[in-house]
Amino acid sequence: MSRFRYSMAEMRAGTLLIVCLAAVPAQAQDRDRMLFHDSNGLTVRGHLQFGFNAVSEQNLFWDLAATTAPGSGYDPDTNWLEVYIKPGISFEYELDAGAVLYGKLSAVSSYTLGTDAFDTGDTGATTLEEAYLAIRGDQGSGLSYDVSLGARELTLGTGMLIASGGTSGFERGALKFGPRKAWEMAAIGRLTYGNVTGTAFYLDPNELPSTDGGNQLAGVDLRMDDPRGGYLGATFVDVLKSDSPYPQAAPGGVGAPTVTPGAREDTKTLNIYAKTNPFSGDLENWTFTSDLAYQWNDRIDMEAWAGRVTAGYTFAGLPWAPNLTLGYQTFSGDDPDTSKLERFDPLYYQGSPSAWATGSKSASTFINSNANALTLALRVQPTQQDTLTLRYAHIRANELNSPVQFGQATRVDINGNVVSGVTDAHLADDIFLEYSRIINRNTFLAAGASVSFPGTGIDNVIGQNADPWTGGFVNVVFNF
Repeated sequence: MSRFRYSMAEMRAGTLLIVCLAAVPAQAQDRDRMLFHDSNGLTVRGHLQFGFNAVSEQNLFWDLAATTAPGSGYDPDTNWLEVYIKPGISFEYELDAGAVLYGKLSAVSSYTLGTDAFDTGDTGATTLEEAYLAIRGDQGSGLSYDVSLGARELTLGTGMLIASGGTSGFERGALKFGPRKAWEMAAIGRLTYGNVTGTAFYLDPNELPSTDGGNQLAGVDLRMDDPRGGYLGATFVDVLKSDSPYPQAAPGGVGAPTVTPGAREDTKTLNIYAKTNPFSGDLENWTFTSDLAYQWNDRIDMEAWAGRVTAGYTFAGLPWAPNLTLGYQTFSGDDPDTSKLERFDPLYYQGSPSAWATGSKSASTFINSNANALTLALRVQPTQQDTLTLRYAHIRANELNSPVQFGQATRVDINGNVVSGVTDAHLADDIFLEYSRIINRNTFLAAGASVSFPGTGIDNVIGQNADPWTGGFVNVVFNF
């Protein structure tokens, strides 16, 4: 397997990562034991999160390595255990005129025991997670501000571009858990007036030392939230500095892709996102969302696009309140018949199955470039503590004979030509069953089983019908 840069979003997409945390209100966390000080306007609170994740995988990546890298010694069947701990401390101090000075300091220590999906194991690291100071206040008449500087988390819009600020896996361990989320450096300024919030930001991602691309981003986000639940917003992101490369398909799709170092620098992306308010009448219980992104870089003659639409319906009158969501997402690939680069760069997207993963298992292979997926999710809640979700994804390539991920699967075909990408658009069909349970206000359980059936595109790479890729996980997270 080639070891190119992998964002944490693509690596952890197969694991349900603490999705049930949002179901527990912040005030329900263990206040008595973690509240260290609360007097004279100063509040100091401790934080502690830790977890264990057991993973089993069989026929990883449909055993493509046996064809594309036969001398690598890669074992497609493996089991491993991930652990992490995230201690921290935060404070709030009330200033004059209603302003609040606040901040947080935390670290992550993670480890992988055994060999993970990317042939790395028995390794881990301890890194700084959050370390920021901030001030917020209310100016009256519905106007408020919030300004911060330092390492902290930031997600914008639906997480299509800006969400995963930290990278785990490889030498840091905890590949699937992905406990690192904070940006290594973030300058964030928010101004809110009524239901409208404007955010300006500068971000430096917390990348792996072995593959640090020196990326620096800046931009703005403008969002309007309706009290009924709908929203409308736009995010603009500019890559100020980067050493990260881009691949480009060989002319006509014959030959190895061209890899241009530092091509990401100066890439600009505009993302518009929206969600409907609750309807009445015939459309009651329906929800619709949409995202559209346009991307360009004049320095390297790049023009790309991406988008998603979803329609969700809740069967409110049935037991367990089933929710069915149908979605379609697509990310442009590079057309080998043009000199322009059309491959979409997903930047630092949120790659959980409930967010922007392209498939479940396939999300570790196909990042959000040169791919599209028709998705279906059925979620039921037998109790307030238990959630079951069944997900299906039909995944296809947008461009043939063009890099689907980065440059992996570049090979010699039966005619002796060096080719990359796939010769048939059908990549895979993924099925993923996940279960989450809120055991108590501090303990959360998640488990899942998934299978990925290879499409004709994958079969053609191997030269025969490939076997399915299967696996599962069980994890427990404690949050105080």
